[in-house]
Amino acid sequence: VQLQACGGGLVQTGDSLGLSCTTSTRTFRQSTMAWFRQAPGQEREFVAAVSWNRSVTYYADSVKGRFTISRDNAKNTAYLQMNVLKPEDTAVYFCAASFWEHTNNPADFNSWGQGTLVTVSS
Repeated sequence: VQLQACGGGLVQTGDSLGLSCTTSTRTFRQSTMAWFRQAPGQEREFVAAVSWNRSVTYYADSVKGRFTISRDNAKNTAYLQMNVLKPEDTAVYFCAASFWEHTNNPADFNSWGQGTLVTVSS
């Protein structure tokens, strides 16, 4: 599964931003889709994931109530809506696909997008 992430940019604290992740591969529809992020000098961390049929979503505690993950299987696209952004949300955001269900372990994700930078100024 080849993924293309876009939508990053520079915003201010409290602003909203939406990311999208698109693929032309049909196996997208059987994949768990997730977003991870990596800030400078830090490990890549899980942000949010959605199951292949949209029945299950789960989030890192740091983004619960502010971020929403969704997907449109007809468009082979996953989304991450980020609201009430904070400076600590600044990172490169990666979308990823996995054939495992209910996982937030980066090792379980076999396909990754190239990353899109989100910068939140204070």
